[in-house]
Amino acid sequence: MITPDAKIFIAGHRGLVGSALVQELKNQGFHNLILKTRSELDLLDTVLVADFFATEKPDYVFLAAAKVGGILANDTYPAEFIYENLQIQNNIIHHSYLNQVTRLLFLGSSCIYPKLCPQPMREDYLLTDTLEKTNEAYAIAKIAGLKLCEYYKKQYDFDALSVMPTNLYGPNDHFDLHTSHVLPAMIRKFHEAKIVGHSPVTLWGTGTPMREFLHVEDLARACLFLMQQPVNKIIHSLYNIGVGKDITIKELATLIQRIVGHTGELIWDSSKPDGTPKKLLDINRIQTLGWQAEISLKDGVQKTYEWYLQSLIKS
Repeated sequence: MITPDAKIFIAGHRGLVGSALVQELKNQGFHNLILKTRSELDLLDTVLVADFFATEKPDYVFLAAAKVGGILANDTYPAEFIYENLQIQNNIIHHSYLNQVTRLLFLGSSCIYPKLCPQPMREDYLLTDTLEKTNEAYAIAKIAGLKLCEYYKKQYDFDALSVMPTNLYGPNDHFDLHTSHVLPAMIRKFHEAKIVGHSPVTLWGTGTPMREFLHVEDLARACLFLMQQPVNKIIHSLYNIGVGKDITIKELATLIQRIVGHTGELIWDSSKPDGTPKKLLDINRIQTLGWQAEISLKDGVQKTYEWYLQSLIKS
């Protein structure tokens, strides 16, 4: 069990996942958190990272830092995505090992699994088929990171594990219509349509694909839950984290429309692509340890919409 005064480094503490981890750690009484902005610690710089670990000597590390972007960015700048993510991961994982970090937890991404992966997606489906081409560089970097954790455990007995969350949403999400994911993009679209007189909202595709959505606060609780498990309980190197059920994009849109209070027309543009028909994680491994998500999609969307409204007031 981690003591309240343990030194905990959260790499990427300003992002969607990192900020939720910081809040959850504080909620549970942890007060010795190490938080560094990029201007304070450039994780791409091996020398700076080495000096940081040698000086600070953190007890635990949450590796949530990454270069991220949408399909267009991934497809346009693949060299940057693979180089920067590999560099960040290599620096943090290696120097965590060298400085005897008690346990490290690495955050993966759903794109690590094959494009045409059987459903629900089990952890052992990794590397069984080809990846989605548009974000292959990012996926390969993330796979390298989780394999680095696995092999440092195997060769050096370094306590490192990886988690693979499903689609995330919640406070500190991005709501840019060109780069955000589907759920925050819908919130913004319906809200902006509502304030101009409930104008029609057009969404891509048919609405039939199925997706799974996990509130980022549930992910933070899952990560801390795994970090606190005894060594003999952590028998795998990778754990999926999700809610165990999915919803059609059309059902999601109807839910968000109702919560936002938009009463205008909803139009589906079937000339636009639907994407993968279904993406659902098998979460048996973490459920066997005794964890499950607590926030319903309805409550989570309500909380996220309220956060979005507050962010508009602040801006």
